[in-house]
Amino acid sequence: MIGKDVKIDEIDLRILTCMQRDSTLSQRELAERVGLSQNACWRRLQRLYAAGVVKGSRASIDFEVLGFDLTVIVMIRTRHHSKEWSDDFRRHVERLPEVVDFYRIGGDWDYLIKVVTKGMSGYDAFYRKLITNFDLATVTGYFSMEAIISNRAVDLVRMR
Repeated sequence: MIGKDVKIDEIDLRILTCMQRDSTLSQRELAERVGLSQNACWRRLQRLYAAGVVKGSRASIDFEVLGFDLTVIVMIRTRHHSKEWSDDFRRHVERLPEVVDFYRIGGDWDYLIKVVTKGMSGYDAFYRKLITNFDLATVTGYFSMEAIISNRAVDLVRMR
């Protein structure tokens, strides 16, 4: 069981694992992989969408092929922790197109942002937009040299 009313069994977990790996599978292919009839598989998948377990499907893009050759993990520490400031900062970061992931975190840092951009000049332009009109105590960028694991499908059956 997941959450309050969503009951998830091993077949659901197999469906979710397959969908993470390839959301373009036909109903027939997905049903065959999880050992169900097409209709039963379709009903389960619709239930998972309706419950909000599956939030949609989209293409996984190789950013480097498109010239976005720099990935930066940006760590931010701030002096401000009010809801109003946090909401304003969230809206500001959401508008920056270079941002692919954004987290509020615990520990020594307050926020983690993953950015993809075209080289150091692209990151510099992002950085200037990020700090505009926001008092940030510390902004540190960690530059990725190699993506070892990225957007990996989670084997939900094995994790259970």
